[in-house]
Amino acid sequence: MTSAKSFSPPSRILHWLMAVMILAMLFIGVFMASTVGPNYHRLVTLHRPLGIAILVLALVRLVNRLRSPPPALPAELPPIMKFGAKASHVLLYVLMIAMPLVGWGMLSAGGYPIPLWGQSVLLPPILPHDPALWAALRSTHTVLAFLLFGLVLLHVGAALFHGLIRQDGVLRSMTWQRGQD
Repeated sequence: MTSAKSFSPPSRILHWLMAVMILAMLFIGVFMASTVGPNYHRLVTLHRPLGIAILVLALVRLVNRLRSPPPALPAELPPIMKFGAKASHVLLYVLMIAMPLVGWGMLSAGGYPIPLWGQSVLLPPILPHDPALWAALRSTHTVLAFLLFGLVLLHVGAALFHGLIRQDGVLRSMTWQRGQD
């Protein structure tokens, strides 16, 4: 079997930084949605700036990916798996950008101020105040969050499949393990 070449160091750093941020965001969102009282406000205070940071880093990551394309998948990988890998990555990028934008739009439509750090940095609204739009975007944000969570699980499962079963270097290409690069 051939071994995949490695991703660039900036690609690896962005990948793992965003992996931690996205997992944290998903769990913060779940706890936030099921919490009342003072902990809710603490979680919201984390959720908003983390979402905007994910949006900014996703855009940086997209530019990085266009400038530094990923290594080719192993030639012996079945075409359906290559299609699945490419489609899931496109969907991950779409969700990493759409989720924060939908959240920002939801808060805008709800007429809520959007502070990032205390009251020192406020984001401008991107949509007009509209309670019906707020409700639709809130549902959309929830559905997208579940979709992202499922896609993250699929991504982790695929990485483990490549690393533990196929042992084709795909997982190693995104880690710092020494191998047959």
